[in-house]
Amino acid sequence: MEKIELKAAVREHALPTKIRSRGFIPAVIYGKGIKTEHLEVLYREFEKVFKKAGESTLVDLSIGGKTKNVIIQDIQRHYLTGKFLHVDFYEVNMAEKMKAKVPLVFIGISPAIKENGGVLVEIIKEVEVECLPSDLPHQIEVDISSLKSFDDIIHVKDLKISDKVKISADGEEAVVKANPPRDVEAELAELVVEDVSKVEGAAETPAPSAENAPGEEKPAEKEEKK
Repeated sequence: MEKIELKAAVREHALPTKIRSRGFIPAVIYGKGIKTEHLEVLYREFEKVFKKAGESTLVDLSIGGKTKNVIIQDIQRHYLTGKFLHVDFYEVNMAEKMKAKVPLVFIGISPAIKENGGVLVEIIKEVEVECLPSDLPHQIEVDISSLKSFDDIIHVKDLKISDKVKISADGEEAVVKANPPRDVEAELAELVVEDVSKVEGAAETPAPSAENAPGEEKPAEKEEKK
């Protein structure tokens, strides 16, 4: 496994906006039985690390010359620009099992899609796993070449993982399948028929007669009131 390193510094009592203006990202590090520390990391360096590690790979975080094993627990981004605003690091105990969500990466070519024009349906895109930090996979590859017909489904139990890693999800849960291609012309024809039936139904509705019009009395009733 590639070693991913990142440097951080203890954050002084400065406003987050001031930290960001200097090209850094405000961050915190915490963990089980560990005192929370406020940090700052260089934006461009964190950006490179996040592309490699995501939120499911161990990172060697160096703080003042001391290295800690962490995962990127959470990130906050600007709602418009997508830029990083804040980072949470979780320090792990290398001797204790941990839980983390690992992304699924779909590889291979499905005959149901290539030959029959099907549409790939990714039902789940990540799974929660439990393992020692050193065994945590960066991603889990899912080979879709087994989807030969529209009846084929890849389930959680079909995922290829190390025997040191346990997936929390039910083994029968569907992961990915291939759906038949949409018949757009048939769908449009069905919509046209439905719209026409609505128009015809409205046309067949009898209009209220003059003698039954609301708010008006029949001539006989007027004479009786005189």
